[in-house]
Amino acid sequence: MTTHTTTTVTTPAAAATVATKARATSRPRVGPVPVLWLALLATPLAAGANAPVLILPDMARSLGVSGSTATWLVASFAWAMAVGTPLLAGLLRRRGLRAALHLAGALLLGGTLLVATSPWLPLTLAGRAAQAAGGAGLTAVAMTLAGSARRMGVISAGFGILGASGPLLGSQLAHAVSWRLSLSVSVIAVLAIPMVSRYATAPSPKNPSAPSAPAAAPQGRFDVRGAALLTAFVTALVLLPHAPAAALGSAAVVAALLALHVRRQPDGFVPVALIRKPLFLGSALLALALSGSYFTLLFSVPRLLADRAGWDAGTAGTGQLVALLTGSALSWLLAAASARMSRVAVRSVLVGVGALAAAIAVFASWGPLLLVATVGGVFAATGANAVLSMHAASSAPDPQRPTAIGLFALCYQLGGAFGPAIATALVLTA
Repeated sequence: MTTHTTTTVTTPAAAATVATKARATSRPRVGPVPVLWLALLATPLAAGANAPVLILPDMARSLGVSGSTATWLVASFAWAMAVGTPLLAGLLRRRGLRAALHLAGALLLGGTLLVATSPWLPLTLAGRAAQAAGGAGLTAVAMTLAGSARRMGVISAGFGILGASGPLLGSQLAHAVSWRLSLSVSVIAVLAIPMVSRYATAPSPKNPSAPSAPAAAPQGRFDVRGAALLTAFVTALVLLPHAPAAALGSAAVVAALLALHVRRQPDGFVPVALIRKPLFLGSALLALALSGSYFTLLFSVPRLLADRAGWDAGTAGTGQLVALLTGSALSWLLAAASARMSRVAVRSVLVGVGALAAAIAVFASWGPLLLVATVGGVFAATGANAVLSMHAASSAPDPQRPTAIGLFALCYQLGGAFGPAIATALVLTA
């Protein structure tokens, strides 16, 4: 019996084809990241930020501290979100997409581990701060990669919807399992990191104008002094409602030092060419104003519903949740339509709706009308985050785009820090 042996001959051309296919399967994907992955990367932060609202007493008892002391778990999260956004955006600009994603993911995971296991308030505070900084970094990446107001509208609307659902979600998880699980929901964002990191720097062949991921190419030495001064300045601003005299003096001194540093290093952490652009400054300051107004309404309207309309806490909470979800969903319509509108028209809508919402809240005594004010407030703030962030980014050259997004987001976060303090001064202590 004769045995036949079949030999496969591999030609150089075939070998090259196999090698090319192998490289293609291991190479990062090219083109714009699907927006749902960006939404998953950014939006869980909102639920994690608002999860403690209804469970602060449970947290205080578990940690053996007073209710007022436990509120520092909220303050530390807000502070870390504010300072983490420009810091991680600066890392994205200098070291690229993967470095920013990996550090932000590590902070989020490490912070969640601390929150889940720490029996002491100081360690839990550190964990919350790490969670917020990591989540802020992932949000900065998502905003940078959005590339259009329509895609940014999906992220911003999702941010608003999860933020609105955060208190109820946190309460349900706390009663079913533990308050520690409620504070850990933002860790879901790490599921999007592997997919987002697979996208490379080149734009999509089908959409050459699509945003590219800044995957590599360090851009020089990191401006440590500029980053430290900006962090100190933001810290002073966040503390302004709690210790006005000390915080105001500190903010003035640090602002002077930061201005001198920016003059000496105009291409540093805070690029002078960017902050001198009227389009960037106008977008960031308007976002700050609308965000501050929205968060003032967010904390004031439940009390106003009780005092002026006689609503109980459950009815007021349900009504406000519906209003927040409605306004967040409607903001996406503005983001989608903004491409066909002029900048003046978009800003007129945002300012008009935001001002009308504030006026209604001041004078209305009918419950449903106060909920209309809430719809207007969240619509204006969420729409501003979606549309004006793209205006701010368009004012910067490509290498500075992450920095523009980070500084814009910083202004929006400061509105979130000022709003509750304004509500406390005007309504909650009345």
